[in-house]
Amino acid sequence: MSDHTKNDQTNYDPKAHARLLTDYCIAAQLGERVLVQTTTLALPLVEELHRLLLERGATPLIRLEYPTQLEDFQRLASDALLDATEPLLLAEVESLAASIRILTPSTPAEGLDPQRVARHRTALNPVARARAQRRWNLSLYPTAYGAEAAQMSLSEYEAFVSSAMFLDTPDPVAKWGEIRELQATLIERLARASEVRIVGEDTDLTLNIGGRTWVNSDGKRNMPSGEVFTGPIETSANGQILFDLPTVYGGAAVRNVRLTFKDGLVVDARAEQGEAALLAALETDDGAKWLGELGIGSNAGIQRPSQNILFDEKIGGTVHLALGNGYPETGGTNISALHWDLIKDLRQGGQILLDGEVFQDGGKFM
Repeated sequence: MSDHTKNDQTNYDPKAHARLLTDYCIAAQLGERVLVQTTTLALPLVEELHRLLLERGATPLIRLEYPTQLEDFQRLASDALLDATEPLLLAEVESLAASIRILTPSTPAEGLDPQRVARHRTALNPVARARAQRRWNLSLYPTAYGAEAAQMSLSEYEAFVSSAMFLDTPDPVAKWGEIRELQATLIERLARASEVRIVGEDTDLTLNIGGRTWVNSDGKRNMPSGEVFTGPIETSANGQILFDLPTVYGGAAVRNVRLTFKDGLVVDARAEQGEAALLAALETDDGAKWLGELGIGSNAGIQRPSQNILFDEKIGGTVHLALGNGYPETGGTNISALHWDLIKDLRQGGQILLDGEVFQDGGKFM
């Protein structure tokens, strides 16, 4: 039996998760202020994180919300409040050494106006930028709704989450080291390319990546991870692409997004479901109709979509493009309050070509 074997006692161990986040993902140090932000659904994980951070000599700042608190704010806040950046929140983030944000999938709130969601994202952009300048990690706690959205039982979903993070192995950090080594070999080839072409069902899109830097995403920022990404040259995207994995934006289900690009700009956008949310996202600000990221999933431990971007964009054999904000460390220059990853599955006949040479075929790296 391999070392990737389920824990006999439980399908999910919050203590193992907390240890990975504290010691590996953010490497908490003595005297550092560390923010833990999540909802009350993740209390077992929060308790373990609080204890471990204290044991490491760090100062934990715990910020708990009820599951629909953000959606209620976006729905009910006055216009002045919706469009304002809370100065105390910004000051708190600027005082941090690191932050951990835990997603807790829960029933989407109904009646949200996508335009109000976009306005609130814009107001929070200074906070997001301050957070990005420090060590940060985004992870997920398995919930009953997350299991339902993924079409799994809660027990199956807990096992799915644990497996994706390698929490069910004797040494998760060593497993993430293996991911890092694999992705380094991919980056070695990608770094020599100038043009990326993505082809597949209703898809033929070219991007220029010459001179841009590829990042090896090994779980330090996302847990789980398993992708390599860069920022395509902002004016280079030409062609069309169908994103066939379902997603959620501002509480709205969005399926089968079709985008057409001309010289980097989205010139046509359609969706089979959730088109109003898509169009509202594209109107977030001047940078929302441009690409900030090109990412290639490589995590072979995640093989089925769960309607959660954090996991789905890492599926081995998928590619994703993010509308909106880019990452400066890749050389990206696009600025936006939006950063929305849309995912295409290439495992049923799609290809990625580098300067005309096949790099991935049917989800398998050549």
